[in-house]
Amino acid sequence: MPISKGDQADVTPLSWRRARVALAAAALVLALGACDSGTDAKSPADSGPSVIVPGEPGGPNKVLSAEEAARQRSEDDSPNAADVSYARMMIQHHEQALAMTELVPERAQSAKVKKLAARIAAAQGPEIDAMKGWLKTHGKGTEAEGHEHAHAPMPGMATEAQLAKLRAARGQAFDQLFLTLMITHHDGAVTMATDVKAQGNNIQVEEMADDVVAQQTTEISRMRDLL
Repeated sequence: MPISKGDQADVTPLSWRRARVALAAAALVLALGACDSGTDAKSPADSGPSVIVPGEPGGPNKVLSAEEAARQRSEDDSPNAADVSYARMMIQHHEQALAMTELVPERAQSAKVKKLAARIAAAQGPEIDAMKGWLKTHGKGTEAEGHEHAHAPMPGMATEAQLAKLRAARGQAFDQLFLTLMITHHDGAVTMATDVKAQGNNIQVEEMADDVVAQQTTEISRMRDLL
């Protein structure tokens, strides 16, 4: 029996009809996926923890996002209060270390202690000059201001009584006391340097602090081996 034109659509192979349905469904999925991806692209990125930035002397601290702090740091590395305080106090800190090393040649017994003290003096003398130069460049004096004195004594500083005992010691007793006090002294310097790396804003100060951390951490290890 002949098939009329009106009936031809009804006898289209079933596989053809399934293929057309599958293609239509795929197109719908792609369209919905494009909408979803556009929404996801606009989701905010994780900005990280907040950062407390010290203000000018006497002024309030600022709380910035990690992104804001990084942007501010890249745009302007002007010294803040933490940078200036670090340079001033570390000069005093290093000066005490030099005073302690000056006692070594006449009082120490160990050749290794004498050599270590000479290395400390050779490193910290130029560092003092560098920090004084940095303060002068930025129009700052070397004397600590009132709010900086309020935090004294600085970490690791030997007391007058401890220094007097060191001056009176000789031989092996001197060596042991010198190493004990200088380990504590170096620990304090590392603490100060670590703090300014987190709180300061000036790149040059951060680089000086990095040098202190690297050098004095190594010297602490050496001194502990000598005890």
